[in-house]
Amino acid sequence: MDSGAFDYDQLWMTSSLRGICIIDLKVEIGKAGYHSGEVGGIVPETFRVIRQLIDRLDDPVTGKVCEELRVECPAFKKAEAEFMANHGGEEMFRKYGVVDGAKYTKEHDIPDMYLDNVWYPNLSVTGADGLPPIASAGNVVRSSTSVRLSMRLCPAMNAKEGEKIIIQKLTENVPYNAKVTLGMGHAGNGWSMKELQPWLTQSIKEAGAMFYDGKPAGSYGMGGSIPFLS
Repeated sequence: MDSGAFDYDQLWMTSSLRGICIIDLKVEIGKAGYHSGEVGGIVPETFRVIRQLIDRLDDPVTGKVCEELRVECPAFKKAEAEFMANHGGEEMFRKYGVVDGAKYTKEHDIPDMYLDNVWYPNLSVTGADGLPPIASAGNVVRSSTSVRLSMRLCPAMNAKEGEKIIIQKLTENVPYNAKVTLGMGHAGNGWSMKELQPWLTQSIKEAGAMFYDGKPAGSYGMGGSIPFLS
């Protein structure tokens, strides 16, 4: 009951939930903030180092997360993606508002968009420290930059293993040998059902069709987590 469903017109079954790994990343170089006219080009900019480290986790153009965190998608999830694309169409993403003229990721390949949302990992930067508000920002090369990284993990990925991969990516061969400090937030496993036996699949379809006037039952993955299910 804590999960979701695409609509209320037919029977839905939750088939998977992604895990999560939250890590706070802090990069320090200068011992103080220095005037950019004095040290620009001498003391490296910590925001640039942050950008390089994050690019190790996901592609800055496509958003595709590094291969080490990706797990092959099972056949039943690919079939589910096709079902959802045929059933929901553009409503799958149009229900989330964006500014005028903005586009969605992979809006011309809805099955792939669906799998990116419910099966494959996805990185969000959900917070930052060390950056003053624009109204009070000066010409300063700041001493440090911090960000909170929230990585949605594949349902089949062990969260602790995923955390180890992320830590390695962020701490090895750091540009300019900058000081990196990591704060461990939370690592929680996702969950995926196993492929159902044919008799159970058929029973669910028949029950759904009986109650919902012949409409087919469907399975639906959720991009978030319900921790106790793992």
